Amino acid sequence: MTASPPHLVIRPIEARDFAAVSLITVESYRPFIRPDDDYFALLADTERRASASEIVVAEVSGQVVGSLTMVEWGSPYADVAQQDELEFRMIAVNPRARGHGVGTALVEYGIRVARARGRSRVVLSTMDVMVEARRIYDRLGFAEAPDRRWHPAISVLTFPLHRGATGQRSQQNSADDPRKVTESRDF
Repeated sequence: MTASPPHLVIRPIEARDFAAVSLITVESYRPFIRPDDDYFALLADTERRASASEIVVAEVSGQVVGSLTMVEWGSPYADVAQQDELEFRMIAVNPRARGHGVGTALVEYGIRVARARGRSRVVLSTMDVMVEARRIYDRLGFAEAPDRRWHPAISVLTFPLHRGATGQRSQQNSADDPRKVTESRDF
């Protein structure tokens, strides 16, 4: 009997996921941050982050393998979001699950959320040394916004969302709202 391919599900975070998301997030950022950096405490505090933002998890065969934090302008977790933008923060994928489309699926899901909310663009900060993540963003069409760079080693990337011919945001059908369904796919 052959095993079926792993099945990826993206869904809202639940309290039972906090420990796994904390571990995955810290491990994802560990190669890029000094061991004594206070940022690790922020990365590890998933429960607090979930109370002030929206977090979704990627799950394969019942195991959390990644997460995406989405924040609105004005949120205590917003670093670079401007009004009418949705900011992605702390995108993390378990190192053993990389290379299977998990990061891409999380980013695409977040883009659909931003569209459903009528946002003008998605924005995120990324370290220049995060080569794998940068490949995903470049492939999906994110562009650097050099005028918004706030640190020499960190780029701000934006993804403009489509507007109709009149310049107004296109109307989204409520059935297109990704928060109303759990996404799943084989990968």
